[in-house]
Amino acid sequence: MTRVTSTWRRAGAGAASLLLVLTACSGGDDSDDDGLDGARTTAGTLAEGLGGGDLREVEFTDVSAQGATRDYRQVVAGMGDLRPEVAVVSVEPAGAGEGRAEATLAWTWPFGAEGWTYESTVRLTRPGIGSGPWLASWARDVVLPGLAEESVLEASTEVAERGEVLGAGGEVLVTERPVVRVGIDKTGIGDGIATRSATELAGLTGVDPGPFRRAVAAAGDRAFVEAITYRADEVPPAVEAAGTDVDGVLLLPDERALAPTRTFAAPILGTVGEVTAEMVADDPDAYQAGDVAGLSGLEARYDEQLRGTDGALVEAVGPGSRRRTLTSTEAVPGEDLTLTLDRRRQTLAEEVLAPVGPASALVAVRPSTGEIVAAANGPGNDGQNLATFGQYAPGSTFKTVTSLALLRAGLTPESPVTCPPTVDVDGRTFGNYSDYPAGATGTIALRTAVADSCNTAFITSRDRIGDDDLAAAAASLGLGVDHDLGFPAYLGEVPPATTETGRAADTIGQGTVLASPMAMATVIASVQQGSTVVPSLVAGMTADPAGDTEPVSWAEADQLRTMLRGVVTDGSGTVLADLPGAPVIAKTGTAEYAAPDGSTRTHAWMVAARGDLAVAVFVADGASGSSTAGPLLADFLRRAG
Repeated sequence: MTRVTSTWRRAGAGAASLLLVLTACSGGDDSDDDGLDGARTTAGTLAEGLGGGDLREVEFTDVSAQGATRDYRQVVAGMGDLRPEVAVVSVEPAGAGEGRAEATLAWTWPFGAEGWTYESTVRLTRPGIGSGPWLASWARDVVLPGLAEESVLEASTEVAERGEVLGAGGEVLVTERPVVRVGIDKTGIGDGIATRSATELAGLTGVDPGPFRRAVAAAGDRAFVEAITYRADEVPPAVEAAGTDVDGVLLLPDERALAPTRTFAAPILGTVGEVTAEMVADDPDAYQAGDVAGLSGLEARYDEQLRGTDGALVEAVGPGSRRRTLTSTEAVPGEDLTLTLDRRRQTLAEEVLAPVGPASALVAVRPSTGEIVAAANGPGNDGQNLATFGQYAPGSTFKTVTSLALLRAGLTPESPVTCPPTVDVDGRTFGNYSDYPAGATGTIALRTAVADSCNTAFITSRDRIGDDDLAAAAASLGLGVDHDLGFPAYLGEVPPATTETGRAADTIGQGTVLASPMAMATVIASVQQGSTVVPSLVAGMTADPAGDTEPVSWAEADQLRTMLRGVVTDGSGTVLADLPGAPVIAKTGTAEYAAPDGSTRTHAWMVAARGDLAVAVFVADGASGSSTAGPLLADFLRRAG
């Protein structure tokens, strides 16, 4: 596996995994029998000031409070946002006579898993005899024993190696790959030039110019304000030229956790980048500005696992940049996340969908295990994950479920059913699709109704199906049962019909029936396997069928396979008839929906299985399942192996 070398960075606003603590306390014996009550008060005020970074409430013997504050802040400036807890352990007399004491301070810096702890001492004196305030003696070794007067503390963070996302067979899917960060470097160019350059760069990169200009204007004089990050081999020539032609434009080589290509399973895998302000605000213990983390998809859901734990280092830095290590913790690399995606088949699925204009998806499942080997989203999806989380009427692909319900009602593939040209249900007329075979109406066998996808045959048979039987049959084939699978998964729903028209529509996958492409791939996978399949994508995150679900039996699945084979050999799925290899079973589907312009359009579906591969193809706007989705599915199966 390719790994990026961990790097050390100075602690600051972007220091990762270091907790900000701003509390201090005072302690010790409250009794003034020994005459040190005032010394304890001064020690407590000092401890509180050290914890908060402000010593102006403390009186010192040899320096002003403002001077001590400035010196202290210089000492700890290199600790970035870290603040210590400081407590008084004890205050004891020092030397002979009154008016001298020594306070022991306990320091805890929020550093590493248990914090960095140590003790220091400070001398306290009371100039007056028996009266007057106690004064503290300031020196840098109050902050850390042995710290020289010219030395400071400096913390840095060792960024942990992010875990990789692996696919089937352990093949690396997401790893550190070279990128180029493009932005404005304000060093030495002034706000006017910087904002003009920001406008020009925004035009070249497609970044919204307004927010980018404002970010550049608000940044410090030496800040780098990033506009966009490109893969190293995808930087547009005009942007590359701007690096030399436009004042302040800077192209910084870097590495970022990326998939093999920009589109590879992108809506599912998600992205990695600098955390947003909202992430920092929502979880300040986990994120600080400048941290790199998962921003969406599985990268975000499993960010804690993938990020690992950053290492940390504190050094005393003296004159000539001499460094002495004070404490350190090693970085713990993130753990890899293993998925079931097959890189070759995922790439192939995306190639198949690449020329499709409307929203589309292709999901391929291994029936023997339920493993999802491809979950592709087409270019028309606007970045949405429709493959595993889309919610659409499945149309006639759902007749596989209705057929199981009819088999359980006592029918066989040879049982006669009635297929009229149209059927009226409570005033609504249902018909068959426009190019339905004219000679396939009348009384026909159930297997013929499945092969030719006769809507009216299933609608006229609805009285044979009990109120809950359709949902039960769907659950037997893996549809409509909710599981936590560790990724965005919609397995569909078959709610009870409330009207007779609704019951009729449900039998042909319309009405209130909904499914995702993954859910319909699961249905055909269950038929192929002869048992209820539950899909999986994340290794170790699997689920068993619901305990109250009656699994599909091998005998039932065998009858379904016989009818779905007829779809390929004699019915609406002949586009798959000439595929080499094991016999293919399939079902086409076309589902009507109301388009935004008020017209009635159709979703195009096709599901199929061959050997140990079950596939669903969905196109949001198509002519029919056989003519729109069918060729895409045939192309995938022909090349998928």
